[in-house]
Amino acid sequence: MIVALSDTHAREGHRLEGRTREAVDEAEFVVHAGDYVTADALDAFESVCDLRGVYGNNDPPAVRDRVPETRLLSWNGARIAVAHGHNRSEIELSMLARQSNADLLVFGHSHRPEFREGVVPLLNPGSHADPRWNRPAHAELRMRDGALVGELVDPSSGSFERFRIDL
Repeated sequence: MIVALSDTHAREGHRLEGRTREAVDEAEFVVHAGDYVTADALDAFESVCDLRGVYGNNDPPAVRDRVPETRLLSWNGARIAVAHGHNRSEIELSMLARQSNADLLVFGHSHRPEFREGVVPLLNPGSHADPRWNRPAHAELRMRDGALVGELVDPSSGSFERFRIDL
């Protein structure tokens, strides 16, 4: 399993609680779509997991110097593109995903957990720590029968949306 997070907005620490903390502890690695907000928060994530992150619009140079703006990951035959999304429209995110030959694009910025079907599906895991006007959330992704299956999960109440991407 891998876990997708975004928009932690922490002055210090990773702010992992409930199911989000459990999932991070179980994950092969964690994808973070940016906005840690401080290098201390980035350090906290790196101390508890194998982190594969990008930076967001609220990340200072101390974070931007350590993680890229975009990233392409390979995992069990799936190609996953990652970007924060603050300077890209939905069309531009879709183009980035297609140009990367990705099976899924993980993005953040809006703090709104959602999965959108498309030529390349788009996944926003939401924010586990700073949901604003949305529910707190993260995403859990697994490989099953040649498909990438996932769910959006509330840290305190469990799964609230499931999806499948046939590879």
